[in-house]
Amino acid sequence: MPTRLPSPFSAPVLPPTPARLTSHAAAKLPRWGLLALCLLYIVVGLVMREPWKSEDVIGLSQMWAAYDGGWQQWLAPETAGVAVSQEGPIATWVGALCMWLFSPLFGTILAGRVPNLIWFGIASSSLWYGAYLLGRRTEAQPLALPFGGQPEPRDYGRMLADAALLLLLATLGVLWRSHETSAEPASLAFHALAFYSLARMLDHPRAGALTLGLALGGAFLARGFPAVAPLALAIAALAWRSQALRPALRCIALLSVPLALLLGLAWWLPTALLKPYWMSGWWAWNASVFGFLTAEGLSSAVRNMPWFLWPTGPLALLALWRWRSYLRAPHIQIPVALMLAALLVLLGTRAPVDAEYLALVTPGAMLAALALPTLRRGLINALDWFAVMVFSTAACVVWVGWIAMMTGVPPKLARNIARQTPGFDVDFSLFAFLAALAASAAWIALIAWRFRNRPTGLWRGTVLSAGGVVACWLLIMTLWLPSINYNKSYRLVSQGLALSLAEEQARTGRRECVRSVGLGLSQRASFAVFDGLVFETSGGCPLVLLQGNASVLWNIVRRGEYAHASILWEGTRAAEFRRAPDSREYFMLIRQRPPGAAAS
Repeated sequence: MPTRLPSPFSAPVLPPTPARLTSHAAAKLPRWGLLALCLLYIVVGLVMREPWKSEDVIGLSQMWAAYDGGWQQWLAPETAGVAVSQEGPIATWVGALCMWLFSPLFGTILAGRVPNLIWFGIASSSLWYGAYLLGRRTEAQPLALPFGGQPEPRDYGRMLADAALLLLLATLGVLWRSHETSAEPASLAFHALAFYSLARMLDHPRAGALTLGLALGGAFLARGFPAVAPLALAIAALAWRSQALRPALRCIALLSVPLALLLGLAWWLPTALLKPYWMSGWWAWNASVFGFLTAEGLSSAVRNMPWFLWPTGPLALLALWRWRSYLRAPHIQIPVALMLAALLVLLGTRAPVDAEYLALVTPGAMLAALALPTLRRGLINALDWFAVMVFSTAACVVWVGWIAMMTGVPPKLARNIARQTPGFDVDFSLFAFLAALAASAAWIALIAWRFRNRPTGLWRGTVLSAGGVVACWLLIMTLWLPSINYNKSYRLVSQGLALSLAEEQARTGRRECVRSVGLGLSQRASFAVFDGLVFETSGGCPLVLLQGNASVLWNIVRRGEYAHASILWEGTRAAEFRRAPDSREYFMLIRQRPPGAAAS
């Protein structure tokens, strides 16, 4: 029987592509410029600042507890003796390891921020390579011009990857979270790694499946089931609908899933056996995350989610419309699946927090980059002018605020700033001033380069957005950093408390235990990080540290449970004086009278 040759007309015909550009639009962005922008973005904000209250200092204290403690603190993270059975341990592990390696060089606090460089490196490189792999595929290529001149697949993929990375830098919601010593940067990194893995599996199923297993296991160790849920939903949807990924399903089942289970169980099993109380709290936290979206959760999402979808959100919607004929193509299907899965998990989360919104960032940046080749030149120029106006205005606001703090002019603005930072003494820093001048000059030079040289690369608008974010971030972290530290740090309170305890120890000649009452987790973490102060949560300690508002504390010391106690120290952050007296956060260190002493 004669062999039947395949007809050349049987190959699938792709619909008309919405991407139209020449090879000049895919011009290469200088690698040194992209690398310098990324380094400035992540390094600024990690150095020269205090650990700030809330998740930042809590995460740092967990790293310090593991570094200074034993295997129990590695299995079950804690903050100054209090179990923190939320999220996962991988941020604590990496932070403690970095403290062990680098604290002899530049101290434990700065060493604990080295993981942020690692997480940002994973997130940025995964997004770049994932976008590059998808961008060079046949389905993603721009329209072939009649006489040639369209970009090569490699150049086009590199242009999309550069644009996606720059859009990540321009996403305002990522800015603070990527500099925070918490589980959120790790979660973002593993979500980006999962995106890269899915793109890699299209041509190398085994390699992609292995990194996908690492991403799933890492996400579980970062934030438990809330971090894994959107990835699992997206993978299930792609396994069901994506023909391009169908050949890789066997590798997912045999490599990705077992590797993810192995990584997760390697921590979960020993912790469940040796720390059952901690693990029960961890299960309760995971269960508390999921549920019907509450009215408060919806209100919070409406307020906060736009920060994680600007400027990518509008461009992503435009990309979906322009590429609507390619919804089954993997360069659209993969980011859409990740985006829809993250939104679905948001709807099933009682009170979404920033970590849930971070799952939208990577697919949003990829889709937004795909919108750029479909835009008209006039719209691209309008976006460039918008970025210039917004970030130039923001930079001027930072400078005017600094001038008001230093000189008192304009008076109204100076009074408003003084109300927000009562008692703050302004000091002139030559280094901060010169760094801010350099950042401003670099921003002006970037604007001049854009409108004088008129680069043809399609990434030119995203360079302005990312450069504007980095310039304003550098201005804030130099000119405004002392006042921000003053508002958000407990260093001065911790120093005052530590000095009082040292004086009391010198007076009595012995080191006595201190019990805490009403002490918040953020404050407990701050006292441990700054001065190594660890307090008991129960027991008959003669010294008691109280936290509450001032009127309540004075009432219980005069007439309440701790009547007739000796007040050894009292204090608060100076920034609390902007609040009403009844709502000010206040601390008291007291010595309890022995039973019967007051009556006598």
